[in-house]
Amino acid sequence: MSYIPYSCQQVTEDDIAAVNDVLRSEYLTQGPVVPVFEEAFARRHGVSHAVAVSSATAGLHMACLALGVGAGSRVWTSPNSFLASANCALYCGAAVDFVDIDPRTRNLSVSALTAKLTLAAQRGTLPDLLIPVDFGGLPCDLLEIRELADRYGFRVLQDASHATGATYQGRPVGSAHAHATVFSFHAVKVLTTAEGGMVTTQDPAVAKQLRLLRSHGMTREAGDLQNPVEGPWVYEQQTLGFNYRLTDIQAALGNSQLRRLDAMHQARIALADRYDELLADLPLLLPARLPDRVSSWHLFPVEIDETRTSCTRAAVFQDLRAAQIGVNVHYIPIHTQPFYAAMGFRAGDFPAAERYYARAISLPLFPAMTQAQQHRVVDVLRDALGAQDRPSQLSC
Repeated sequence: MSYIPYSCQQVTEDDIAAVNDVLRSEYLTQGPVVPVFEEAFARRHGVSHAVAVSSATAGLHMACLALGVGAGSRVWTSPNSFLASANCALYCGAAVDFVDIDPRTRNLSVSALTAKLTLAAQRGTLPDLLIPVDFGGLPCDLLEIRELADRYGFRVLQDASHATGATYQGRPVGSAHAHATVFSFHAVKVLTTAEGGMVTTQDPAVAKQLRLLRSHGMTREAGDLQNPVEGPWVYEQQTLGFNYRLTDIQAALGNSQLRRLDAMHQARIALADRYDELLADLPLLLPARLPDRVSSWHLFPVEIDETRTSCTRAAVFQDLRAAQIGVNVHYIPIHTQPFYAAMGFRAGDFPAAERYYARAISLPLFPAMTQAQQHRVVDVLRDALGAQDRPSQLSC
């Protein structure tokens, strides 16, 4: 019985050829391919600036700094995310807090945010930055979030690590509403460079700061140098930066994958649509569908509906794994981690995120997944939920 992973990169001969071209070229890093990838990504996402980085975590860290986060700043984010969405603020010396999620979308709740902002305004503890997370690839309520940001005076850093290729109100994610947006190119993401990321922004000052920060705070640009230029070898460190550069090898893979992003996205949409059909009669809560946005479908997370079954998440998960189906759980709420518990966060602080986590399983979904593999996932899931009496097969 072959193993079905929850996600899997798709590398084609064109991808391999693009990487080989760089390996045979003069530059493996800091060459001409990274700018080409950045420009193509910016065009595809309808944004003025795209800055390639070594990981989405690096992008979140740099974007926090570029948006003014530092010691004494307050940053809020979603508890239903990977650790980096909160850790990035701590790297800058900021204080972190969370806003509970909407049970339907599993994204940061606008109503919870509004209530928290009202109280914070009264107490003089408003955030400097909000990091909403496009969980599973479904864009957040960006319009409402930006309206609140303008009203209360904080900035928005959108964590779109899951959402490459997604759209919101007819526009690509990363093009509007947020002051900056971070994408992930990790191996199992929608588009991969093996490891890497991108930060997009419409603000040239933010983009300039990002480019400075990703390479040790160093510049060779003649117009930016503060001291007399002795020769073409001159460079200056103007701030404390990092080695957060993407290589030309990675950029070549990313640029090749970007050319077929739409095709990969359509494959994910078809699989998600089919899951909705196949799972409709099972005691599960399926991902939300909203008319003004299209998910990238990085994940297909379902919840065990305990009002319709006595099966536990742990038992269902175990049955699926025993059948060589690589389900996963996204995510353990950040505030319940021991590191954050030591800061004073407790179970019960963000009940919607905790309730989602207690019932959640991410089912396999990746562009190369076959209908036979998908039927196998559904059949095993059906058996695990005690619903063997109903066939899962649909006519193709």
